[in-house]
Amino acid sequence: MQGNRGPQQHRGPNRQGEQMMMGEGPNSNGQQPESVEKSVNEALTLDLQSFRKPGEKTFTQRSRLFVGNLPAGVAEEDLEKLFAKYGKASEIFINKERGFGFIRLETRIIAEIARAELDDAPFRGRTLRVKFATHGAALTVKNLPDFVSNELLEEAFAIFGQIERAVIIVDDRGRPTGKGIVEYTSKPAARKALDKCGDGAYLLTTFPRPITVEPMEQFDEEEGLPEKLINKNQQYHKEREQPPRFAQPGSFEYEYAMRWKALMEMEKQQYEMVDRNMKEAQEKLEAEMEAARHEHQVMLMRQDLLRRQEELRRMEELHSQEVQKRKQAELRQEEERRRREEEMRMRNEEMMKRQQEGFRSSFGETREQDMRMHMGSHGMSMNRNSLGGSSGAVSTSSMAAEMTGAANTSMQAGAQSGFTRSLPGSADYPPNKQRRF
Repeated sequence: MQGNRGPQQHRGPNRQGEQMMMGEGPNSNGQQPESVEKSVNEALTLDLQSFRKPGEKTFTQRSRLFVGNLPAGVAEEDLEKLFAKYGKASEIFINKERGFGFIRLETRIIAEIARAELDDAPFRGRTLRVKFATHGAALTVKNLPDFVSNELLEEAFAIFGQIERAVIIVDDRGRPTGKGIVEYTSKPAARKALDKCGDGAYLLTTFPRPITVEPMEQFDEEEGLPEKLINKNQQYHKEREQPPRFAQPGSFEYEYAMRWKALMEMEKQQYEMVDRNMKEAQEKLEAEMEAARHEHQVMLMRQDLLRRQEELRRMEELHSQEVQKRKQAELRQEEERRRREEEMRMRNEEMMKRQQEGFRSSFGETREQDMRMHMGSHGMSMNRNSLGGSSGAVSTSSMAAEMTGAANTSMQAGAQSGFTRSLPGSADYPPNKQRRF
């Protein structure tokens, strides 16, 4: 990043800004400080565009700077003007009573450049103190499985609120350490995630080991503690009486230094023993978990088998009920068919009876009419016989022949209609007609 500072390594723009505030004239080049600062700011702004990563979130807590040792009477507009060359700023806050403020820049890299250039820079007679602000919505996640990525970690914790950054901590070889960092945009979201994960057992993968969520400890590993920031009190001067050295054997400080060293070695051994015990307990728990998981899977398979058997039995019952219903329907259809056939047979018999009765009545009327006609013709023949004897015999024979023909005709008609009937006897005629014949 120092290569991007270019001509500002000597903090020239800051001094020019200070000259503007103090009302100084042109610089050594004969140009006004405002125009020089403007041109340098524009060039720096154009240069900073290349430091914006594609898809990088802007104006996050990671790009928030603390500005301390501010002069009295500094307003938010002054602080915004001081950071104007680093692009657009947001969340500008100043505590005028205590002389500090906060400002949030667009990206982390731009904030790093601004911190490197403005820290220890003079401003209105004071030396500014610029560093990154503490992230109050950051969490540390522990006991992470080995197969959790940055994306999965962000997806898992996005249910509690909007996330700025989620990253898995790895070693120098890129292997996961089982720890991660989750940074939210607001403190309520971080508090919600902390409470929920503390009350319940939040699992990220199939492995049933819950994660542990704690507030992240804030460390400054870049700047550290410069000598100028140490409080030089009486204890400081007492501790600094002796320079760095090795304790001489046999001396007082050597004896107690070795005792301290033994104590630290014992602490180290205790930690190692605790780590071994914890590792053995974890392996034992994992073995028990695998056995319990196998037993659970067997139980689930048994339950699934019972469920399938129950479904098969129910399907067989439904099939048997369907077959029974089909058989009953066939029986009903057969009974209906027989009933219809019986009705047809009875109807046919009834029609035959009616036809027979109608034939009998019509045959009797026809025979009676024939007999009357024959009787009328017989009376006429008798009269003729009285007139002539020879003709009577002929008439008698002709009448007998006609009666025989009529009887045959009636019998043929009865036979054609389907009824078998014998020739009429003496019982078929009334007594008066018998007497006539």
